[in-house]
Amino acid sequence: MNQVLDIAAVAAIALATVLIGVYGIRVSRTTGDFFVASRTVRPVWNASAISGEYLSAGTFLGLSGMILLDGARGFWFPIGYAAGYLLVLAFVAAPLRRSGAYTLPDFIEARVQSSRARRVTSIAVLVIGWLYVVPQLHGAGITLVVVAGLPPWVGAVLVTTLVAGAVAAGGMRAITYVQAFQYWLKLTALLVPAVLIAFALAGGPHELDPALVFPPQDGPAGMDAYATASLLLALLLGTMGLPHVLVRFYTSPDGVSARWTTVLVIGMVSVFYAVSSTMGLLGRIVAPDLARPGLSDTVALVLPSRVFPGPLGEAITALVVAGAFAAFLATSAGIVVSLAGVVSQDVFSGSVRSFRVSAVICALVPLAMALATQPAGLVASVGLVFVMAASTLSPVVLLGVWWERLTARGAVAGMVTGGVSCALALLVHAAIGGVGAAAPLLAQPAAWTIPLATATTVVVSLLDREGPPAVAERLLARLHTPERR
Repeated sequence: MNQVLDIAAVAAIALATVLIGVYGIRVSRTTGDFFVASRTVRPVWNASAISGEYLSAGTFLGLSGMILLDGARGFWFPIGYAAGYLLVLAFVAAPLRRSGAYTLPDFIEARVQSSRARRVTSIAVLVIGWLYVVPQLHGAGITLVVVAGLPPWVGAVLVTTLVAGAVAAGGMRAITYVQAFQYWLKLTALLVPAVLIAFALAGGPHELDPALVFPPQDGPAGMDAYATASLLLALLLGTMGLPHVLVRFYTSPDGVSARWTTVLVIGMVSVFYAVSSTMGLLGRIVAPDLARPGLSDTVALVLPSRVFPGPLGEAITALVVAGAFAAFLATSAGIVVSLAGVVSQDVFSGSVRSFRVSAVICALVPLAMALATQPAGLVASVGLVFVMAASTLSPVVLLGVWWERLTARGAVAGMVTGGVSCALALLVHAAIGGVGAAAPLLAQPAAWTIPLATATTVVVSLLDREGPPAVAERLLARLHTPERR
């Protein structure tokens, strides 16, 4: 690897992020610009921005590493990630846009008419968002360790500084431009190496042995039915509970635009997942020695130099490094801008100045968490966030959009039950690995925590003597009434 070239690629991405952010700053003036880009983002731009922030370190580096490590079992992650947007498209994209909210706590408060429910939602949003940023910072550290031999904290600090500066300066409008650019850069950064490496292997000494790429023990026959079903449930419903994903639909001009945006996102992320998975498959042929925990996430960075020793491999590696940093920046920026909106409204005055202060705070908290923890598998780390989001926020969002009898007490009880049960299961599993038959239930708790949270929300709402708020029927009518064209 050429360290100078790799560092230059990182510097180029940093400079491009700053320059695009500066352009966004020029048109970011009002509170609406900072929170929801004044609801003027058209479907293609919005889809590019959503895809840019959704395709995180867990996808860019971690997915190819997961395929290298686990074979066919790793494909459940991209399937679940992409299919989750089908549920978003069918159930919540347009209604959330029609709600007129700025943030998810805004929507929950308006839906159940409760400041307490808003506070609980805000806490859940912050916890989920911060947990999602941490793997991005770990991924940045891993990248600079591999390509430049720098300490892991350098990558984390660099990403945090750029994200905090861009979000604080230009808010949602500036970040939209940055994320849209970074999606296309990320796709190019993996597509070009994948195509070149595939052509090189087709005419080279490596044999494409199906038994090597997909050993029988790594196929469907070797999968645990409960773990697979629970994981898929978490990935499908988790997308619906990710605050940085939902807030982007508030930037659409109307509900129809929100739906078209979601359709485009499904296509964009599916193409990227296919390319990233291909890198993992190629790694099983060229670099099987990396199929170990702690090394598998580096396969996309190492593969080009293995296949193309010399200047060509170094140039391709620099392109991959640039794409990796684009992934860290885009996802972290999307999360921080969504969290800054929540903190600005719930803790401060909701002004542009308070948004900027909140952006810095929301970037520094996950940095402290990243510096205090050791990186685990990137896909696995992101997957745990999906489990938490699916257990805590997804049931109340879905019921809030579709069930008239939802009450404030039911919403609070469901979110607390889902969040606490999921957190306890994951913590116990991390501490002792589970006990006997309970081990799979703790390792993949979504199959029981999501139904538990949903049932709690429904039962408490039905038993609530105060009943649903008087505005519920009118609000639901607005959520489900298509706009006139």
